[in-house]
Amino acid sequence: MLLSIFQCQFVYNALIASIFASIVCGIIGVIIVEKKLVMMSGGIAHTSYGGVGLGYLLGFEPIIGAFFISVLASLGICYIKRKGGTRSDVVIGLFWSLGMALGILFIALMPGYPPDLSSYLFGSILSVTRTDLYLMAVLTLIVVLVITLLFDYWKSYMFDDEFAAIIGIKTAFIEYLLFILIAMSVVVLIRVVGIILVLALFTAPTAIAGLLAKNLKSRMVYSVIIGSFFCLAGLWISYVFNIASGATIVILSAIGYLAIYIAISIKPHTKRKQSYL
Repeated sequence: MLLSIFQCQFVYNALIASIFASIVCGIIGVIIVEKKLVMMSGGIAHTSYGGVGLGYLLGFEPIIGAFFISVLASLGICYIKRKGGTRSDVVIGLFWSLGMALGILFIALMPGYPPDLSSYLFGSILSVTRTDLYLMAVLTLIVVLVITLLFDYWKSYMFDDEFAAIIGIKTAFIEYLLFILIAMSVVVLIRVVGIILVLALFTAPTAIAGLLAKNLKSRMVYSVIIGSFFCLAGLWISYVFNIASGATIVILSAIGYLAIYIAISIKPHTKRKQSYL
């Protein structure tokens, strides 16, 4: 039964897409959670909706529009954050709302019937095309190469960015680069879980990995493996029961985190109880 499912071309495409998504969310998610950039990542993700609408309006691939708008939004958010001229939550809210509003406006300006954008909002991994896979492959490769080649710099930046600046690391460049990588990761995840649910896949596998390992490299590896499991399991469940794939993946991720968190929380209490016996 399981093997017959993955013989279908569209399921095979979804399988490859889930692996790419797991890699980027496993690597970038660790940095996002450690540097407390979860909500900023959500702002970048929602801003990409404007790029989707622009792609439909001008007649080019919507996912490419999402990529360019996400990168521009990430650079804008990072610039304002570093200048410190206003509160970061205000900036996030403005970009968040602006991106969604632009997407709605661009779709409204289209002649004829508006397209169904639910796959971009909530994900539709079973409708991933070969073009989507090519773009996801390129973005995933870039993320992996940048993190691998500059791994020592990322460790210093995550430990203490002020200390990293003192020892000569260009923290401004590292931070701008990080936000661009977040934008790339968002684009990879859009077709898997959608713009609205993207934060869950960034955080849940990473949070579980943080409970199981403290070393940075181990956390990234664990996060990739855990994310792959959730994506593949959610893909299989959504196919068998004919339910939304993105929502299924997110629900599994949330349940998995809660289960492991509760199990780890109970374990020390059990040991203490046994020591009194």
